Amino acid sequence: MTVNFAKYHGTGNDFILIDNRTDFFSVNKEFISNLCHRRFGIGADGLILLNKANGFDFEMLYFNSDGNQATMCGNGGRCIVAFAQKLGIIQQNAIFKAVDGLHTARILEVDKHDTLIELSLNDVELYHFVGADCLLDTGSPHLVRFMEYSDLRKFNVKKEGRKIRYRSPYTNEGINVNFVCETSEGIFVRTYERGVEAETLSCGTGVTASALAWSLNKNLLRGPVEVFTRGGNLTVDFEKADEKFIHINLTGLATFVFTGKYSI
Repeated sequence: MTVNFAKYHGTGNDFILIDNRTDFFSVNKEFISNLCHRRFGIGADGLILLNKANGFDFEMLYFNSDGNQATMCGNGGRCIVAFAQKLGIIQQNAIFKAVDGLHTARILEVDKHDTLIELSLNDVELYHFVGADCLLDTGSPHLVRFMEYSDLRKFNVKKEGRKIRYRSPYTNEGINVNFVCETSEGIFVRTYERGVEAETLSCGTGVTASALAWSLNKNLLRGPVEVFTRGGNLTVDFEKADEKFIHINLTGLATFVFTGKYSI
């Protein structure tokens, strides 16, 4: 069997995307992990299936590079919207289903391989601080830790993030760990992602969590917050009402890389 796929990245967070509207793809953890392997496969931080879904433009099913089905992925959400437009499923607007519920998206600009997309994320009601660390769920669970800029540039994110991800009480389910510093224009974020078990160049739900945590420290009632990552820049907009975050939107590029075929 030959699997047709497309490769996209959202600010350096890269994905294999497969049009699975005919439901041909047999989900297999080992196979997905092999596809994502950077030495022996296509190479990616994760794999995304575009499925049919009644009442929606499509369904997004996301798997981390370890082959496990994962929670919401903000960068992947933008990439699947760009993929859906390329397939002719949508034009400018999308309503799609993901593991955490409904999401909407707007295509703001298209320039060759780059598509600028505004993606809605679900309201965030539960958040709390453990010491100076902020824990919150933006579709995936995140811990946000603030640092000085000079320290974060040379920081060993993989080593220190892994320590937190595997310590109690996160040992079983794991947690994504974001290291954040304030800049003159917003915040700079580096993220250790569970399931990838390494630092990624960008994490959409992670930068969103970081922006919301920063707003709590700054007593901000609304965005936007400009977020800078090693893979590129993103904008997080939101409103804070009755101790919860609403109208959360993540805006950034989804970039087409190439298409290919994988024979199995």
